[in-house]
Amino acid sequence: MALRGIILAGGTGSRLKPLTNATNKHLLPIYNKPMIYYPIEMLKSAGVKDILVVTGTYHAGDIFSLLGSGKDFGVRFTYRVQDKAGGIPSAILLAEDFVGKDKFISINGDNIIFESLKPFADAFEKGKEEMQILLYPGTREEAQKSGVAVTDGNTVKEVIEKPEEPPSNNIIVGIYFLSPSCFEVIRNCKPSKRGETEITDVQKHYLGKGSLRAEFLKGKWLDAGDFEDLLHANIETKKLEENGGKQ
Repeated sequence: MALRGIILAGGTGSRLKPLTNATNKHLLPIYNKPMIYYPIEMLKSAGVKDILVVTGTYHAGDIFSLLGSGKDFGVRFTYRVQDKAGGIPSAILLAEDFVGKDKFISINGDNIIFESLKPFADAFEKGKEEMQILLYPGTREEAQKSGVAVTDGNTVKEVIEKPEEPPSNNIIVGIYFLSPSCFEVIRNCKPSKRGETEITDVQKHYLGKGSLRAEFLKGKWLDAGDFEDLLHANIETKKLEENGGKQ
């Protein structure tokens, strides 16, 4: 059975204002496509046909009118609206009924990769672990503003959020492979100082159980959460397109 997919496309896009005063962040262009097209293509590469799009109340209608039923993309879309920002785990929790008892993939809508998710999906489906993360070898500066993981092969030894002195440069990208046991874990997550649940707490739960697996990206990972990242993502995507998709 194919995994199900979730695209997290909510939030106010505050770091991209005033652009996000006019539309949802995930509809901003990355070179020649709206940002949200990339996670759709990533999920399709893993064989996913059923996709839940979680969006906020800000410009939700723009997402509905662009994506429709999913017929034009060869998938089936379901939508859930998150009334207020509450963190990634809180958004994932909205997928409980949609997912049922199946394993699934959750992608932050502003994360972009250019390789197939199928090998990672296959590894997760065959494995016994309840959560799998994807890692990208970034720079020290990137690691300081991200979650990072210390690993031994595919085994995760430690996860740290935004470390001042990163013990590794293995950045945890916003693509998570999860089992339905995560919903109970999320319900027990306490909000952090910023008032939101944190995906790092979910990772640490599975790490403590010895049930967190890591896989490593071979190509580029792009994040488009602020102006610098958005510009960088546009430039890099244009280069890839002009190079026939070769990284």
